[in-house]
Amino acid sequence: MRGEPSCPKCGGRVRAPGLFADSWQCAAHGAVHPLQPVLPPGVEGLNAVAARARVPVWMPWPLPVGWLFTGVATAGDDRSGGRATAVACTGPGPVGGLGELLLVAEELGVGLGARYAGIDGPDPGPYLDVSAPPHAKVVAAGRPTPLWHVTGAPDDRAVFAGEARGLWLWAVVWPGQSGLLMYDELVLTDLRDAGAEIELLPCGALSPRILGPARP
Repeated sequence: MRGEPSCPKCGGRVRAPGLFADSWQCAAHGAVHPLQPVLPPGVEGLNAVAARARVPVWMPWPLPVGWLFTGVATAGDDRSGGRATAVACTGPGPVGGLGELLLVAEELGVGLGARYAGIDGPDPGPYLDVSAPPHAKVVAAGRPTPLWHVTGAPDDRAVFAGEARGLWLWAVVWPGQSGLLMYDELVLTDLRDAGAEIELLPCGALSPRILGPARP
């Protein structure tokens, strides 16, 4: 598990603000909101992320039968708050085997969702054909939310994206066949609003998917 902030777009090292820059800097991407070390599954860490997030912390609630919460990540610092969040869930896939789902909420330009999706980012707009009917729908914080396939993603995953609460919402599912999960109109709750119910969340082992690709 990473023990220091990194670039949300590439996983590379970042420089803290100093004399010559007032923001975190990646050598490849310039100013970024730093990706904090991934937290293992646990209610305490999830509460900490939710408390400082400026974007939703999306979680299917209730979780599909047999599914577990398996990790959380956030991009941002103490000054700016969380500008992107990623929540991992793992459970039985709809066509057998193990399925994994990452839900990412982020502001424009952060690039965390694109990194998990395996595409050039930072945002999904160029990879969405919103003139076509949506390919999936979720209910996010009580509102029907259309999602479209993100083109250009690797074949090992299914990627959907759309907007919820004026911010990007990504759903990245492994393996690709488990994308069928998204056709069940998942109900997503923003865990910033969950209250005491969060204590009931079933936790599993840390998902390696939320760690992202190896850093350069």
